[in-house]
Amino acid sequence: MKPPEGLLDQRRAAGLYRERLVLSSPQGAEVRVGDETLLSFCSNDYLGLANHPRVVAAFKDGAERYGVGAGASHLVSGHGRAHHLLEEELAEFVGAPRALLFSTGYMANLGVVTALAGRDTAVFEDKLNHASLIDAARLARARVLRYPHADAAWLATKLAQARKKSPHPRPLPAGEGDKGLSHQSASLITTDAVFSMDGDIAPLAALMELARRYGARLLADDAHGLGVLGATGRGSFEHAGIRLEPPAILVGTLGKAFGTFGAFVAGADDLIESLIQFARTYIYTTALPPAVAEATRASLKIARAESWRRERLRALVARFRRGARELGLELGPSETPIQPLILGDAETALAASRKLRARGVLVPAIRPPTVPVGSARLRVTFSAAHEEAHVDRLLAALAEVRRT
Repeated sequence: MKPPEGLLDQRRAAGLYRERLVLSSPQGAEVRVGDETLLSFCSNDYLGLANHPRVVAAFKDGAERYGVGAGASHLVSGHGRAHHLLEEELAEFVGAPRALLFSTGYMANLGVVTALAGRDTAVFEDKLNHASLIDAARLARARVLRYPHADAAWLATKLAQARKKSPHPRPLPAGEGDKGLSHQSASLITTDAVFSMDGDIAPLAALMELARRYGARLLADDAHGLGVLGATGRGSFEHAGIRLEPPAILVGTLGKAFGTFGAFVAGADDLIESLIQFARTYIYTTALPPAVAEATRASLKIARAESWRRERLRALVARFRRGARELGLELGPSETPIQPLILGDAETALAASRKLRARGVLVPAIRPPTVPVGSARLRVTFSAAHEEAHVDRLLAALAEVRRT
């Protein structure tokens, strides 16, 4: 379908046009883009595992053993031993009874929400949720209420009002029974656990308490916390001191801290069985290549054994935040590897990104509609592959750009 006449030109004129980089190198502290070697602060490879020799070797071994494609969906003939072992290891890692692999985090969120919510479900979404959670609620045709960012008090008021309207779970209406549940909760709360553009952490303890009080489910997408937060890297729930148990549902991705590809859902046994039967984005798509599962098993072992990677991340983030304060730069309130430098309008953010690139530093400009109008930013992300000298070089480049 052709975009409306002039829409692309309008986007270019507003500084909102998106363009792709073409990398000719693996992910790492430095990357090759055309003829340039750039110091990269834009990857989600938080633990520096995307090009780790053991992970690469596991991928190669998996390809030799299982081939390069799964050949079918998990429910036909695509579910291999590598997938099954990875699901068991992920479940044990996050402290849940079961885990279920999905091809992407987007598909995982769509699958869970559309399997558990329908027209009679009130879905409460944080205003800054990832697009996949927003689209999932739309696809489920649920009643959507977007609450102010991380505002548990506002959410409590709305949950109480929803319960007055529907004090008990209702039987599923005709046509909804194929979702595998004898009843559905009146409400579903969905949130990023770590917000991808701001780097701040959802108030999971408060959300969990509200879910229990009002008989709701809580779906937390921990794409950017898993492997990074918590004493052992189990993610945002561990960081908050919360056990992963009902009514909580965890979505985790494998393409960020674990450096590979794919996603999973972790939770109670009956949840996973329901998703196997009724999550369309699980049923009707080809399974991940088994070699990817083998690579992820290797990266999971490294993430668990090498806590220094998380310690280095924390030290790098602290060093950057100290230096940014000394420069008078406005950072968001983030303790994670996602450090947003708020600049305001799209053109300002785009110009700053270009000036940094001219100095050999790659930091993307994030603009509307990805972030709200007036909050365009540089999204700086750190990896355990970075060193202190890299942080200092970034700060020096930012200082130069600020003076121009």
